[in-house]
Amino acid sequence: MELCAISHDSHAADSRTILIIDDDAINRMILRKIFVGSYAVKEAENGRQGLAELLNPDNQFCAVLLDVMMPEMSGLEVLQHLKALGFLDRIPVFLITAETQEKVVREAYQLGVMDVIKKPVISYIVLRRVASIVELFEARKYMSKVIKNQQEELLEQANRIIDLNQGMIEALATAIEFRNEESGGHVQRISGITRLVLENTEFGEGLNENEINNISLASIMHDVGKITIPDAILTKPGRFTPEEYEVMKTHTTKGVVILESIPQLRESGIYDYACDIALHHHERWDGSGYPDKLRGEEISLWAQVVSLADVYDALSCKRVYKASYSRDKVLEMIWTGQCGMFNPRLLTSFFSIEDQLCRMYQSLPEAQNF
Repeated sequence: MELCAISHDSHAADSRTILIIDDDAINRMILRKIFVGSYAVKEAENGRQGLAELLNPDNQFCAVLLDVMMPEMSGLEVLQHLKALGFLDRIPVFLITAETQEKVVREAYQLGVMDVIKKPVISYIVLRRVASIVELFEARKYMSKVIKNQQEELLEQANRIIDLNQGMIEALATAIEFRNEESGGHVQRISGITRLVLENTEFGEGLNENEINNISLASIMHDVGKITIPDAILTKPGRFTPEEYEVMKTHTTKGVVILESIPQLRESGIYDYACDIALHHHERWDGSGYPDKLRGEEISLWAQVVSLADVYDALSCKRVYKASYSRDKVLEMIWTGQCGMFNPRLLTSFFSIEDQLCRMYQSLPEAQNF
């Protein structure tokens, strides 16, 4: 394969290099003289050599001038290969030909050539037509790069906002935990359990990654209404009186009121999940829960998962009103419905991954009996 490289820079082709593919040495010389002084030029004497130059990752071309009738591989065959590789979207190709058949010209345009220039060529017309298209492609590449950079900056900014919002939500939920004299890890464990159930069991089938992310984040806000409960009740070490229990139960409805008062939350993907979970994470499968006494499938899938996660965590960890239970006792109480009835399908899914959940509790001081 003998190639002639002639340019004002005789080294490797740069982004201002034109590739001329033509089997006629005189035609290559004529075209080369047109572009000398404006572009670097590389030559190939047939279609196969030209295709090899184009596919060489060390080469960068701003345009290709391609003859039609050539040995080994015709210009149309070269175009077919380039089209299949998506090459014609990145670099303009010009057909330089004496071919007058409309069928050939039509096929060339259908394959993606930018222009068809008839031989014999007129130098200033060829230079102008090629230069205009090259400038157009360079401007398009520049704008694509600018848009890509802007998109990346906007995405980075959006991610920072998401992180900030999530941090604020977690900070608020954690502050409620500390007021309740808990360790501060409860909301993170609820979120982790919720995600694990939805991602790794059949109970989460049908939910996409974005929905699972939103539900897991929304679960952090399940007890936000407790901020309205008086300290005397919230931190009481013993059993509630019937009257105190009625006050405690209002944390579900008041939680929704708080969430509804946050404008930024209303615009996020977690809002509907957060309100539903805050309101219904104490509902039970048999209708014995509160505040709406929902039963069965009336309770949303996500509220069911958070409800079970909340019970599992509460039983496993020490609270102001009780010691932590052993793992066996926790599982027994959940399975037998001592903390309310749960969806049997949810229980099956939950118990299938419980061995993964228990690992997060074995090193917790508040779960010393686990």
